[in-house]
Amino acid sequence: MNARFDSSRRDFLKQGALTGGALVVAFFVPGAHRLAQATEAPAEFAPNAFLRISADESIRVLLAHSEMGQGIWTALPMLIAEELDADWSKIQVEHAPAAPAYFANGMPMQFTGGSMSTWTEFERYRQAGAMARALLIQAAAQRFKRKPADCRTENGYVIVGEERASYGTLAPAAAKLAPPKTVALKEPKDWKLIGQPTKRLDSPEKINGSARFGMDVQFDGLLTAVVARGPVFGATVRAFDATATRQVPGVRDVVQVPSGVAVIADHFWAAKRGRDALRVDWDLGAGAALDSDAVRTDFLAKAATEGLVATQAGDAAATLSGAAKRIEAEYSVPFLAHAPMEPLNCTVKIDADLCEVWTGTQFQTMDQAAAARITGLKPEQVQIHTLFLGGGFGRRATPTSDFVVEAVHVAKAAGKPVKTVWTREDDIRGGYYRPAFVHKAEIAIGDDGKPAAWRQRIVGQSILGNSPFKMMIKNGIDATSVEGVADSPYIKDLANHRVELHSPELPVPVLWLRSVGHTHTAFVMESLIDELAHAAGKDPLDYRRDLLQQHARHLGVLNLAAEKAGWGTPPEKGRARGLAVHESFGSYAAQVAEVSLQGGEIRVHRVVCAVDCGIAVNPAGITAQMESGIVFGLSAALFGNLTLRKGEVQQSNYHDYRVLRMNQTPQIEVHIVPSTAKPGGIGEVGVPPLAAAVANALFALTGKRQRNLPLSAA
Repeated sequence: MNARFDSSRRDFLKQGALTGGALVVAFFVPGAHRLAQATEAPAEFAPNAFLRISADESIRVLLAHSEMGQGIWTALPMLIAEELDADWSKIQVEHAPAAPAYFANGMPMQFTGGSMSTWTEFERYRQAGAMARALLIQAAAQRFKRKPADCRTENGYVIVGEERASYGTLAPAAAKLAPPKTVALKEPKDWKLIGQPTKRLDSPEKINGSARFGMDVQFDGLLTAVVARGPVFGATVRAFDATATRQVPGVRDVVQVPSGVAVIADHFWAAKRGRDALRVDWDLGAGAALDSDAVRTDFLAKAATEGLVATQAGDAAATLSGAAKRIEAEYSVPFLAHAPMEPLNCTVKIDADLCEVWTGTQFQTMDQAAAARITGLKPEQVQIHTLFLGGGFGRRATPTSDFVVEAVHVAKAAGKPVKTVWTREDDIRGGYYRPAFVHKAEIAIGDDGKPAAWRQRIVGQSILGNSPFKMMIKNGIDATSVEGVADSPYIKDLANHRVELHSPELPVPVLWLRSVGHTHTAFVMESLIDELAHAAGKDPLDYRRDLLQQHARHLGVLNLAAEKAGWGTPPEKGRARGLAVHESFGSYAAQVAEVSLQGGEIRVHRVVCAVDCGIAVNPAGITAQMESGIVFGLSAALFGNLTLRKGEVQQSNYHDYRVLRMNQTPQIEVHIVPSTAKPGGIGEVGVPPLAAAVANALFALTGKRQRNLPLSAA
């Protein structure tokens, strides 16, 4: 494997300059014509990140992506360390600043999402390590007056015969060298780190409490604010009375901002008490009429009418009308909140020519641009300090930069540094949500029991429609609404199929949630396949095997999960098993859930998962993410339900918007399919199959088909 680098010596020295005795190597961007340093890279350049090797032997990796629990703090440095032959104990990691040099995957923005961090960086981070290694070898060859071919590297040293030099001692000389035109990447057979279960680099500081999250930001003169926001979506402030608020000890100011009224105080509790005392006259607007039951009724009515075509082939309608046997089913899923463990927060300090922002964000450069617009500064005058994220699940990737924008407005109005904090109640009742969806499916069944025609209508709000990404909508179709259906092998393999979409507009702000459209489409598709299997009188595993004969990777995970779960053997008395398989984010996952009913509740005892994500960079991290996705998906399947009455969200915190507790968590087994395919995503892949696997197990247990989430024990 070779990677080409086109850069003049002057460019390289300018952008990978020796600073404090450190070798700084920029990542190569395929298709770009030179390397770029983050502080001065032109906006048109593809994303870059940097490797820094210091004279003290430390090796620093700057991540263009955010670490929010998914493990890239470890997986991405593994790629560099592999090609560099680094001493893993010397690796240090930090979040990169917000800059065009860190744009992701050819897109004009720096962000983390779509389970794309590892697969988009797989080549580039390895190239960075390989380039540094080549320069260090060249520096050693000059020192020892030998040919580079005579040198080898091992564990942070260049070795030439009986002589050796550490990377730290070679860094100053290496920084002065012109980069080679190409560097060779290791063949997989020579990997020593990639593919090995590796402990997370961020675990020690998260265990001992030294890890820094947004909520931990504190410095002299910093105030804290909470904002009174409208009780319904779209509400605006008519007037407010802060008389009682200003009497609360510690309250410093009360200011109106576009999102509501901010109470600014010495600390959170004073700000919270001050907000409790605040009297606001709200103009509720049209949002006050919202009711989630009425929304579902309206969606069901729309599902009975023709929508925009997402994909079609043949004549599904004619085949359906002439079918002797068919099934019709309506499925629905509710609005869902992200409910991360760390509530939203953002600290802002504004000076005449600099705005500093400290937060856990998934959208660095969008936040940077938003802050620049509000302050009147240039984007490069806004510094985004990305901290660890205490959960994101998409909530910290808002195209509107809502919580950052609000914090900048508050700090600007206050004229002082302010940390704006959302309570969990604030976010659950006034944040962004996974849209509610309704599916209506009509499937003709052939004499062989297989589907002969398939028509499916999907109704739900578009995530992209009211965002800066609306240009991604093609012919009225938001791909995030139909992914997992329009591209499903069950449908695409049929000669007669048609998938339609309705995207009604509502005042409810919607956003991607972990696994995006697959949160609902996998549940519907794998439940429908289970319905078809039972209608055909066939075992659900055998039925899927028959339909997926031409889809080897689906079959690989399906067969592995079934084998490890003991499919075909009787479970314990009072229990039943269900399975599901789904592709998302370039990876494939199958899950078998074993369930029972206990004390009027659904109890999931065991989930066996098989995943094929291509090359497994860090198997330990993959296992952790699949476990995490299963717990996240099970929380939504059993409890997730955000409801509106007269425009107000009824849930507020974990007591009534429940998440899975430790004593409710099943035994989870994860099996990784060995693969040489290019890496796929992993952070979201464990979520989609779970709800269907549990629902299918409940049907096997009770004979009752559940088509609505959350699932019910009744």
